[in-house]
Amino acid sequence: MNETKRNEQTTQFIQKKANMIWNVADILRGLYKPHEYGKVILPMTVIKRLHDTLLPTRHAVLEAAEKYKEMNDTMRSRFLEKASGFAFYNTSMFTFDTLIADANNIEENFRAYLNGFSDNMQDILSNFKFEQEITNMAENNMLFAVITEFNKASSYLGPDMVTSTDMGYIFEELVRKFSESYNEEAGAHFTSRDIIYLMTDLLLAEDSETLVGENVVKTVYDQTMGTSQMLSAMIERIHDFNESVEVRTFGQELNPETFAIAKADTMIRGGDPENMTKGNTLSNDQFTDYTFDYCISNPPFGIDWKSAKAAVEAEHKLGEAGRFGPGLPKISDGQLLFQLNGVAKLKETGRMAIIHNGSALFSGNAGGGESAIRQYVIENDWVEAIVQLPTDLFYNTGISTYIWILTKNKSAERQGKIQLIDASKMFEKRRKNIGNKRVDITEECREMIVKAYGEFQSREYKLVDKIVESKIFDNADFGFTKVTVERPLRDENGEIILKKGKPTPDASLRDTEDIPLKENIQEYFEREVLPFNPDAWMDRKKDKVGFEIPFTRLFYKYTAPEPSEVIAERIKQLEESIVANFKALSGKDVSNVD
Repeated sequence: MNETKRNEQTTQFIQKKANMIWNVADILRGLYKPHEYGKVILPMTVIKRLHDTLLPTRHAVLEAAEKYKEMNDTMRSRFLEKASGFAFYNTSMFTFDTLIADANNIEENFRAYLNGFSDNMQDILSNFKFEQEITNMAENNMLFAVITEFNKASSYLGPDMVTSTDMGYIFEELVRKFSESYNEEAGAHFTSRDIIYLMTDLLLAEDSETLVGENVVKTVYDQTMGTSQMLSAMIERIHDFNESVEVRTFGQELNPETFAIAKADTMIRGGDPENMTKGNTLSNDQFTDYTFDYCISNPPFGIDWKSAKAAVEAEHKLGEAGRFGPGLPKISDGQLLFQLNGVAKLKETGRMAIIHNGSALFSGNAGGGESAIRQYVIENDWVEAIVQLPTDLFYNTGISTYIWILTKNKSAERQGKIQLIDASKMFEKRRKNIGNKRVDITEECREMIVKAYGEFQSREYKLVDKIVESKIFDNADFGFTKVTVERPLRDENGEIILKKGKPTPDASLRDTEDIPLKENIQEYFEREVLPFNPDAWMDRKKDKVGFEIPFTRLFYKYTAPEPSEVIAERIKQLEESIVANFKALSGKDVSNVD
């Protein structure tokens, strides 16, 4: 079975499971508003996932709990984890079957079941603040119905039937629905599997040799991990190269509910839950002094960083000792701060894939924070490639987006170069839209984009009627010097006003020129300015270096206008049509009317 067909079946499976879980909303309607359904459905989905995961070893855990009940807590926990086969366990006598068998005591018994989880899982569940919702449902006779719905055979969520990757996407589908109910901003979007697979394949394409052999360990970090689906996908793709590679995942997430989902799923798939952390990545970095082989993330864009302002500015003042020394973007959009954080977290051989919107390419003035950040990563020769994605690719936004690939260890042929890839036309339209997502990057489309990236040439690649175009540039092509051009102030007689023997500049005539770094500034000035303003001069003390990546302009295709005779003929035909229509409506002949 090819990947596209397999992905279609997986998507259908995920949709089926998500829709089944979403049916619980019918029970909650009335007591909860639509945007509040997640308060119940998300924690219940996690609890059912944990329940079904632990079912096969339940009796072994109960036996161990009785056998080691006199042992100290630390040693007892180790034996119970061994019995469960996971880094967590539940010592309650209840299951969902026995809970619904005693409807009269459903609230008391359900709380007892939850209290049976190990302390590390109690910490995760506390992020949902579920206690009040249990009370609300019980008082309104809904708790029994909700647990019954989750206990249906079709609601089974054990890892033997629902993989970690599938579970991540089920959660993402649920979270997406809830975010639509909240009508969140365009920047608060979720990343579909086709985008993530493109990111992972671009990350690994130049790194496959490091995955070969025995005893290989790779670390992967997602600074805005959501429910950790990017981390799961990286494990999957690395194991496609070499199943024996040990992949250690690390992530940080601000939202407590999605953090809880990510940490719980990490524990189920055998990862280290301590590597999943909660908090604001910009103001409360949980991985100080850590570096990783890979960084993969889709940080929010178009979202302000006011809440992190004090901490970010303090770290900026540390210069090279902090993550944000190169510069600070405008307060209304913090996406380039995440780029700096990611770069700071890369090993000297590390690679990063990060999604930005278009403003990260060009926003800000020369000498400003955004330009300084671009200058920092470009002059350090860390920007390897930037890929423009199709619009309408995300669930919650239809805007243009870009994958930046950064590495601290470029191959010899890529050194001093940046590859831009326009993949905006490499997509398949969906038969059915999901929110704003109207297109997919299919397996064939992804392979063509990765091929364009891997061959590192300036050329077009075609897949039937779809085109992806690659262009190679020097780093310096994206830099310029903003030079201030002055013209003299004149008196009422048109004479130049002098001060200490030098012309006084007329502020109203002041202008600037963006001169490419590759150009000689004096030669440019003599060629482009003096012929039109012979009395002008440059104030070089005001020079500012800027960096921008004018992606759209660099891929602009000139379309010649229609010949004037063709336009005239079309106008003539329109006039004749109008006259004929008027005559038909009014019965009058207006062809001879002036």
